[in-house]
Amino acid sequence: MHIVITGASRGIGAALSARYTAAGHHVTGTARAAGPGLTPLDVTNPADHARLAATLADRPVDLLICNAGIYADKGQNLDTGYPAPLWADTFATNVTGVFLAVQALLPHLARAATPKIAIISSQMGSDTRAPGGSYIYRASKAAALNLGRNLATDLAPRGIAVGIYHPGWVQTDMGGSSADITVDQSASGLAARFDALTLETTGCFETWDGRAHPY
Repeated sequence: MHIVITGASRGIGAALSARYTAAGHHVTGTARAAGPGLTPLDVTNPADHARLAATLADRPVDLLICNAGIYADKGQNLDTGYPAPLWADTFATNVTGVFLAVQALLPHLARAATPKIAIISSQMGSDTRAPGGSYIYRASKAAALNLGRNLATDLAPRGIAVGIYHPGWVQTDMGGSSADITVDQSASGLAARFDALTLETTGCFETWDGRAHPY
């Protein structure tokens, strides 16, 4: 199986890459900055996506994991924070970056026998959770969830299944050391969710441990 993972230099992306590689799959991991075993990809840059697609040539992509994301507004103050450039940068990465990755790799997904797209969103994007704060991140993850749901509708006739996932509150640079679960726990659970994804469940929004999450 050939798997493409955006944002594979650290955290959940790196753990997923290691897990799939150890299982004998071929992984194309991407990161904004070049590194050992990583393909440079700034997900906000259409030219980078075009270069990645050209590099893959005619190789099928069985699973595209859209994992790259930023949480730039943590701790911002409602009265004076959340500047406009922070909104633009976050949406460019967390939403537009997902769309560009899918769009660029559609021909490669179409060559796979049972192609799948996994979009890492967050329960913070659910309409059922509104504790306040983190407005930019929450809005971007809600948009990623909506994007995934609509892609699922449009890509089902092409045989491409799309799932959207909450990875848990994970002990990463983004989640912090007091988070609920380890990176390995999240990656293990997510990999199981991706395995279970089919056209029958396309458009699902699930947690890392297999629970259906309210939209």
